[in-house]
Amino acid sequence: MIKKFFKEIEFSCEVFPPKRDEEMYDIFRTLDEIKAVDPDFVSVTYGAGGSNSKKTATIAAYIQNISDIPSLAHMTAVGMTEEKLSEMLAELKKKSVDRILVLRGDRPRSMSEEEFSNRHYKYASSIIPAIKEVGGFRLYGACYPEKHPESKNVEEDLMYLKQKVDMGIDELITQMFFDNEKFYRFMDEAYKVGITVPIHAGIMPITKVNQLGTSVSLSGSSVPTKLSNMIAKYSEDPVGMKKAGIEYAVHQIEDLMKRGVSGIHLYSMNKADVTKEIYEAVK
Repeated sequence: MIKKFFKEIEFSCEVFPPKRDEEMYDIFRTLDEIKAVDPDFVSVTYGAGGSNSKKTATIAAYIQNISDIPSLAHMTAVGMTEEKLSEMLAELKKKSVDRILVLRGDRPRSMSEEEFSNRHYKYASSIIPAIKEVGGFRLYGACYPEKHPESKNVEEDLMYLKQKVDMGIDELITQMFFDNEKFYRFMDEAYKVGITVPIHAGIMPITKVNQLGTSVSLSGSSVPTKLSNMIAKYSEDPVGMKKAGIEYAVHQIEDLMKRGVSGIHLYSMNKADVTKEIYEAVK
């Protein structure tokens, strides 16, 4: 793993639960392949409003107990009740999953605007005290190198991020970004306001032309000219696009490693081959 070569750097990746139950075996096979790179941890997404909460716990347990890799279970505040939160925490403890990525979460399509406005837990920070009270979990939080899309400005965004850290967040993972200079600027500003916990850089390899639009709309990340030119160049060449996208991510990671980043968190969209190829290139 990367830490064997750069002891201060952790390497991790994210997987997401399949929509259909019959596809669960596919994600298990993917995890069996990912195990070959020996990541420091693997995170599992939760789904809007907790729609995949049971699958998240099952996959996290497989990672933790079968793959023998530390697992990080996503948990969203949206749609959560005190009873449901208590049940989820008990389930994770039962499955020996002791890391949680605390998120607000997006509004589910089934939730009306009124229900969203009157939700029990407003933000990610709202569920931190309850999780801390139960105890036994290492908490991770999300952060945005180019600020959260709903924040008024960077200063406000950092203020809320600092509040989460002060409440008990142990480590942070960034949303995807494609320009390392924006990440370095964010790191400087975070340090200035007193955020000193490890921050893992979130990297998404753009291996398909249509992948970028969806990713950017969710993350609020800007698209450098170099990346947009690359996509235009390979718009009719899927094989070339995949190769170029992996190379772009590798260059980002190599630069981040030289600058001493705490960790690399790969958003490889359940693609074990992409995860392994990037690992082999940077190790």
